[in-house]
Amino acid sequence: MGRHQRGGDHAGVHPEDNGITRPCRRLGRIVTIRLAFDAARAPNPQATLLLNDFDMSTAYDTLIEGVLEAGVRIDAIGLQSHMYQGYWGEEVTLEVLDRFSRNGLPLHFTETALVSGHLMPPEIDDLNDYRVDAWPSTPEGEARQAEDLERHRRTLFSHPSVRFLTSWGLSDRDAWLGAPAGLVRADGSPKPSHDRLHRLVRDQWRAPPTDRRTDGEGRVRVDGWLGGCELRLPPTGATARLMLTTDPSAQGVHPSTPRRGRCGVEGRPGRTSRLTAAGRGCSRARPAASAA
Repeated sequence: MGRHQRGGDHAGVHPEDNGITRPCRRLGRIVTIRLAFDAARAPNPQATLLLNDFDMSTAYDTLIEGVLEAGVRIDAIGLQSHMYQGYWGEEVTLEVLDRFSRNGLPLHFTETALVSGHLMPPEIDDLNDYRVDAWPSTPEGEARQAEDLERHRRTLFSHPSVRFLTSWGLSDRDAWLGAPAGLVRADGSPKPSHDRLHRLVRDQWRAPPTDRRTDGEGRVRVDGWLGGCELRLPPTGATARLMLTTDPSAQGVHPSTPRRGRCGVEGRPGRTSRLTAAGRGCSRARPAASAA
């Protein structure tokens, strides 16, 4: 569910006058959104439903507040970041994250893209208005895209409200507006941004399986990112899921501080356990949690 200011506020992201936009204008934004959420939730009450927009201005803040005040159940806030005119930068990104996390809802970056060619001119207001015959990926642009992608991913990874991120297109082939915004080129070869993201996710943000032997009190200490951990006890192969979190109301194991802490993982004395951890940072320092 989105909104477009050109031609009036209404559901969707297209301002054309059609069979959808006319009743939306007649009913108004709040009623339209309520109807859409009710219809989407009816067949699957457990579905995760987002209010999603590309407009990061206070107009979107106002819409969210109005919808919540009307009692519409929103599971998460969707934010789009087609950065075809250049990377937002950490300061702007953190301001957006802090502002949209005020309502306590998770944030999903539903459409994220950075180009690896020339940047779209800053005077373009509606990205759809920019049309060129060719928009090639360049070595200079690919180096910039890789650097900006890592900065952007690290910033999102560090914020406690961000839950999901979706890259807007894997390949440059048939990309929106013909922009070279993919992680791989049109011929399928990986760009530096692809390799950079792979290293972040696989080498830095994912803890490898680790064997530990419990001490005389049946306790084991491990270091890992806040998030989900799986404990496997050989030789039976029995497993247990643990969650390292700073939220005292959540079920799981809680470090004593947001950055580092101790949590109880207990077993039989002297027994070897294997823990596989995969998680996400919980503060801007991108912390690891210590489990004991």
